[in-house]
Amino acid sequence: MVFHPPVQIIAKGAGAGKYKTGLEWWNMIIRGFMSGAYIAMGGALATVCSTAVADNLGAGFGQLILGAVFPVGLIITVLTGAELFTGDAMLAPLAAFVHKVSWAKVLNLWIWVYIGNLIGSIFYAYIMANGPFVAWNAAGVATVNAFGLRAVNIGIAKVSYVGMAGMWAAFLKGIGCNWLVNLAILLGICADDAVGKFFGIWFPIMAFVSTGFEHCVANMYFIPAAIMTAGYLNAEQVATITADKLATLNWVTMWTNNIIVVTIGNIVGGLLFVGVLYWIAFKKEIEALE
Repeated sequence: MVFHPPVQIIAKGAGAGKYKTGLEWWNMIIRGFMSGAYIAMGGALATVCSTAVADNLGAGFGQLILGAVFPVGLIITVLTGAELFTGDAMLAPLAAFVHKVSWAKVLNLWIWVYIGNLIGSIFYAYIMANGPFVAWNAAGVATVNAFGLRAVNIGIAKVSYVGMAGMWAAFLKGIGCNWLVNLAILLGICADDAVGKFFGIWFPIMAFVSTGFEHCVANMYFIPAAIMTAGYLNAEQVATITADKLATLNWVTMWTNNIIVVTIGNIVGGLLFVGVLYWIAFKKEIEALE
């Protein structure tokens, strides 16, 4: 295995950011769509694999299983060249610092990739909500299965951030999440071989998910999947969820109670706690290397 020293990792990250900001807008959307779907694949797998684990083995083990399988989305994204907004929150600004790419180009990348991520995530949420999360009978009536019920409860938890204290918690969880996500991306850059990239990405992503942090693109899947699946709940299943909790699960609260503030937290976590700090720490070495 070949591993690059820290200064080369930062320089390579800046180079990747420069390349990304130079893509055509339609290409940013296509690559964003792919990554949104890939992150959703990880979220869907995590939902299925963690179903009933906490009830039988404890909450901590349930979180570990959730985190252990979720990283597949970012691994696919990095190894296949798709575009993820949360990664670009660090890579594009690094390009601005090192290669003097304009901040207008950074913002342009963020906007188009964010849109692509949203479309891909919701598309995959539709697949799950109308496929693996339900069982269809001969009459064409759907019944939500255990995995679907788990998906609904995850979505409800995602929109439970209310009031200033709730928003602050979501913001902090957004920071913690993208701090780890972008460390995963840097570790992915660190290695040249697929195995090294796999493990470099897997550990930080497992840590962020198991800890309970919030990722805006993942939530673009989790919440829509919950909303769509909730429409198939029968009366008995609805009775297991209090009415006020179900009422909070909708397309408005998806944004107001989660994604907007989590996105801001993700930007701070990636841009400030990884991009800016590493640029300051290695500025002289990077300038000498360039």
